[in-house]
Amino acid sequence: MSARPEGPLRFSVVVPAHDEAADLGAALDALLAQDLDASYEVLVVDNASTDATAEVARSRGVRVVPEPRLGVCQARQTGVEAARGEVVASTDADSVVPHDWLSRIDATLRADPRLVAVAGPCRYADPPWWAAVFPPAFFVVVDHLHAGTGRLLYLTATNVAFRREGFPGYDVRLTQGGDEVDLRRRLQAWGPVAWDGRLVVDTSSRRMDFGLAHTVIVSFGYHYGLNYALGRLLRRRVLGPAPAIRADQARSARRWRRGWRVVAAVTTAVLVIRAARRHNG
Repeated sequence: MSARPEGPLRFSVVVPAHDEAADLGAALDALLAQDLDASYEVLVVDNASTDATAEVARSRGVRVVPEPRLGVCQARQTGVEAARGEVVASTDADSVVPHDWLSRIDATLRADPRLVAVAGPCRYADPPWWAAVFPPAFFVVVDHLHAGTGRLLYLTATNVAFRREGFPGYDVRLTQGGDEVDLRRRLQAWGPVAWDGRLVVDTSSRRMDFGLAHTVIVSFGYHYGLNYALGRLLRRRVLGPAPAIRADQARSARRWRRGWRVVAAVTTAVLVIRAARRHNG
């Protein structure tokens, strides 16, 4: 589906989706409301979904590209191969882009024909306190490093776009990290990559709802860091994709944590009161 049918396609927006029926509608609504003065298409890569992901996409009139091989790198690569636009933009099914997302990327690419890609930060929606502090601080470091050296320390697959012609492709042997760490490496080997620190995409914080320790040790340490390192070292899939985390699971985790916080607060209050009574007695 082309959001503006007249003229050649300037952009193809690729959205990989595995069982994302609950969040996909909001993501697509934002993509279809772009203020870009050019023709673009939106492709949802249905990555072995077992829910109504494809139906949600078709109800918005966007292209659905099936990819039965589970894995985000495989899904993104399949989307690139199906894309018809001059520029491929990548985001996620649980993310909402600003209305000027494509027009800002377009202006940056047109201003410097040497650029092969444009990337920007993400902002977590309704995050725990530590996710509201540390990721923005990290992106400030990314911003300053890029401004000083022209090199990117990191990019998020939620917010990146690249020229289709000459794109080196994703390493489909990789899972988590392959569409960010490895993509950053490949893009910078291809040519200069622009960073727009003010072009922010809102994305789900659902994986962080299991707590700081789970995020650092399990989500980032095991599924992301170790998975990527082993995949690059052995040049094959080793651990497989991380399990999907859906909104209902995240809500349950939040309720569980809040319940324990209440228990901890009440217990602490009782102990303080007892200690005060013993002291006064």
